[in-house]
Amino acid sequence: MKCVDLFCGCGGMSLGFQKAGFNIVAGIDNWKSAIRVYGMNFNHPIIEQDLLDVDEAVKIIAAYAPDLIIGGPPCQDFSTAGYQDESRGRAILSVCYSQIVSKVKPKYFVMENVATIRNTTSFRNAIANFHTAGYGLTQMVLDAAYCGVPQTRKRMFVVGMLDAPDSFLDEELRRNLSQTPMSIHDYLGDSLGIGYYFRVPTNYSRRGVFSIYEPSMTIRGVDRPIPKGYKGHPNDPVPVEQVRCLTPKERSYIQTFPESFQFVGGKSDVNSMIGNAVPVNLAKYVGSALMRYIMSNESRDNNEGN
Repeated sequence: MKCVDLFCGCGGMSLGFQKAGFNIVAGIDNWKSAIRVYGMNFNHPIIEQDLLDVDEAVKIIAAYAPDLIIGGPPCQDFSTAGYQDESRGRAILSVCYSQIVSKVKPKYFVMENVATIRNTTSFRNAIANFHTAGYGLTQMVLDAAYCGVPQTRKRMFVVGMLDAPDSFLDEELRRNLSQTPMSIHDYLGDSLGIGYYFRVPTNYSRRGVFSIYEPSMTIRGVDRPIPKGYKGHPNDPVPVEQVRCLTPKERSYIQTFPESFQFVGGKSDVNSMIGNAVPVNLAKYVGSALMRYIMSNESRDNNEGN
């Protein structure tokens, strides 16, 4: 099944859906640094295109005749780690995504975003566009820690299928959820060579030192060294003097990028790429659920045809 990835970034969603068995035929983004990294790690085309230009994007995408469009429109305006203000401009990209899908009309689509998007006008407008175009929708918030990712990261997934009932994929999406959240140690063992690490808290009423025997907090698009003014927190499991921050490469592992995945560019850009990516295994989890549903449907249709 041919798939095009919009707002593909460095390729977390592409890689996950590729691992789930989909044929990624193109990635599209407008961020030069991420485009360079994507091109180093995939054999199919990566196209530089501003997806605000819906008509031009539709021409490019339609040429690939995709069965599936996937994508995670930039979420900074919705994110609890960002502005939580959808008037800042990027919110409209979710609506653009829905317009592109509605015009190209692949049989399936998957849209990923932060969980808080469901409270926004932009999200409601996007959902209305999908329904008007004839898509049945599954809408579900998944925590990556229960989907094969050693990280607490809640994300909204909207999966659409033409002429399907709403909630068509709910059962498959729930089928393989883990009973317990995955810790860093569950995934990486002792390979990091540390038992604890530091992550700058969003405010100093929260702890900054974490254990590898728990899921990572959400990997963000920015990372900072240990502040000289950090005096520790009552819930820190060990003194801050005994720990270090994770490197960008280590943060990519927690986003479940393989060791072989290459990152190039300035540290700020690389951190942004890693933090903004859809975790590979989370994308694979959703892609695998959709693939099972498709295969089951095709098998049933073939049996009925016989």
